[in-house]
Amino acid sequence: MRTEAETLLSGFIGKFGPRHQVLIRAVRQALRRRFPGAHELVYDNYNFFVIGYCPTERPSDCILSVTAAANGVGLCFLHGATLPDPGKILAGSGKQTRFLRLESASVLKRPEVAALLSIAAARSKAPMPSIARGKLIIRSVSARQRPRRKDAGRGARANDGISGALKS
Repeated sequence: MRTEAETLLSGFIGKFGPRHQVLIRAVRQALRRRFPGAHELVYDNYNFFVIGYCPTERPSDCILSVTAAANGVGLCFLHGATLPDPGKILAGSGKQTRFLRLESASVLKRPEVAALLSIAAARSKAPMPSIARGKLIIRSVSARQRPRRKDAGRGARANDGISGALKS
């Protein structure tokens, strides 16, 4: 039986172009398999659509998130600045977060990405539950939002704005 939260989530994802819809769903499915007990905290904000993965229902406990905008889908490590990154695959220069631009969900299987996922989970303030299924929680929906699809009239770039993305 489909919950109200799942129905809302489907509508949020449906705002994106077909390619990004498929990618968001595939990344979500892969992360649900990887972290079955994680709570998914969903934000459909002005700039980004975000699904945070947390061991608790508290946003401050999130370890990573899937982020999406009209120009692409990414994986954000909320404490990525402290993660070991010998391959220099993480982007960003802030004091806390780092991210990967994703072109496919298979990127999550790459050894260096899988290692980052494991380390991020191990360093979490609260342990990531591994048995029970986490909740899907809609946390925030903004009335005004940037477009979730590229403007077809402007001629989107061939890579749909995901330059520098990790490929499978």
